[in-house]
Amino acid sequence: MSGKDVTEVVLADAAGIARAARILESGGLVAVPTETVYGLAARADSAEAVARIYAAKGRPDFNPLIVHVRGLEQAERFGEFTGAARALADAHWPGPLTIVVPCRADAGLAEAVTAGLPTIALRAPAHPVMRALLEAADFPLAAPSANRSGFISPTTPAHVLASLNGRIAMVLDGGACAAGVESTIVAVRADGSIEELRPGPIQVGALRIAEDANIAARIEAPGQLASHYAPGKPVRLGATVADADEFLIGFGDVAGDCTLSARGDVSEAAARLYACLHEAALAPQPRIAVAPVPEDGVGRAINDRLRRAAA
Repeated sequence: MSGKDVTEVVLADAAGIARAARILESGGLVAVPTETVYGLAARADSAEAVARIYAAKGRPDFNPLIVHVRGLEQAERFGEFTGAARALADAHWPGPLTIVVPCRADAGLAEAVTAGLPTIALRAPAHPVMRALLEAADFPLAAPSANRSGFISPTTPAHVLASLNGRIAMVLDGGACAAGVESTIVAVRADGSIEELRPGPIQVGALRIAEDANIAARIEAPGQLASHYAPGKPVRLGATVADADEFLIGFGDVAGDCTLSARGDVSEAAARLYACLHEAALAPQPRIAVAPVPEDGVGRAINDRLRRAAA
């Protein structure tokens, strides 16, 4: 696709979903809404299609992709699920939980999906558009966030076009994403223990929290790079008042140029996080300040993304 091409935005109705399925079948790229953020989908069983994801995003080749499936039955074609992994899937799928398990030798997926690792990250999304697309396709979809690598994740079609216009075939327009931050990622280890690799909307109990990973050898799942979700400006966290040259993202009693949640609701803040970061990135102020957000519930995921944006 040349730089003169423009990415088409198509309503995510039955006709749009059918067109998207045809583009994906032929190896093209389509941005699709999920309950978390917009994902950049390609068929996961095609090396050429997966390579197009990495090229469009400018994504490091050591950073693996999440494979989206209809449910546990399809997931077990690609990963080895123990009792603990099945229990997690039964409890939280469809939904914003990604489960990292050993990859089956006969998975038949493009090697770049796992970035050469012996594990695979799998998720059954809840969003009706993504689910309809998975039903329309007889192949799994690799789908990282639909943005240039390292930049702010997209929760609307306009956010997708901000960095990928002309680089992908289509955006399926399903409106704004509800959850607003990427899925929780957990790895199920051989001993049955569960380790959180990335916090997100799902809170899973009795977890061992993984240490921050900032080198290629330790990256097991998306979202573990130390610097990520970057708005292209310096970000100051824990601010209650903005300096003259700062765009203030507010929360609760701290009113901002853009406010995550005036009533101090962390779920509302998660849904608005990337929209506020996109607005801040386009604002005339050269710096960004962010009000404190509590670590309660999905607040942990919000603060994880903000720390990486500020890194």
